[in-house]
Amino acid sequence: MGINLTTLCENTASRPEFLAEWGWSILVQANDKTVLFDTGGSNVAVRNADKLGIDLHSIDKIVLSHAHMDHTGGLREVLRRTGKVHVVAHPDIWGLKYRKQSSEEKMMYNGIPFAREELEKHAPFTLTKDPVYISENILITDEIPITTDFETIEPHFYLKQMGTFQHDPFTDDLTLIIKTEKGLVIILGCAHRGMINTLCHAQSLAGDERVYAVIGGTHLYPKSDAQIGKTIESLRKIDVQKIGVSHCAGFHAAMRLAQAFGDRFFVNNAGTITQID
Repeated sequence: MGINLTTLCENTASRPEFLAEWGWSILVQANDKTVLFDTGGSNVAVRNADKLGIDLHSIDKIVLSHAHMDHTGGLREVLRRTGKVHVVAHPDIWGLKYRKQSSEEKMMYNGIPFAREELEKHAPFTLTKDPVYISENILITDEIPITTDFETIEPHFYLKQMGTFQHDPFTDDLTLIIKTEKGLVIILGCAHRGMINTLCHAQSLAGDERVYAVIGGTHLYPKSDAQIGKTIESLRKIDVQKIGVSHCAGFHAAMRLAQAFGDRFFVNNAGTITQID
């Protein structure tokens, strides 16, 4: 089974002809299925797809890892290209998401930047708390349990409910898993509920302890050196063969991972194409 993973949106770009923005989108081609995992923050994913000669009309499914606008802001533009493609997400994707970095800042809206009614006119949504099989070997997770003792959710993300703000538990945080003969290929969105928590849950769901590759946002920024060190230790125990960090990993964590894993590590930015036989 051949797998092509094409990063369409990321904070940095692999070559000058590609656009970059704070956001994340990756095109997954595997098992005769084409899945767009997240859509970036604006029209960058679409424009980079054009640069690569990718016809977005070929997409079978769109999966949203969570509601933040840097992952969903490109959805309307993508749907203009794809037509009525099913969108898979957790029901809490429509939650009112906010962020506030410090006590001096105002609450900033950070959720899907389009009205639900507008988007549902353009595409059918499959909203479920259960795992979703897109094909026999492509799986979307359910809610990620927090099982490690060193991973916590950032306190500056909020959810507005009944007019009040509470810390966001990120129940909508999902991950895509591809089962291969080499082991699991795991595509992260932001891993808000913890990179290692996510990998452990993916192993359990897929029934395979082998993790061949991990690609995507790790939210190791802005984590402590101690947490980054424990993450590296856990990745070594899991024996991940390829680690391509993106988006919310942060330069410091990326350098620590590069030092720890050598040629197993690669920078995964806009325009990067990863092929797995």
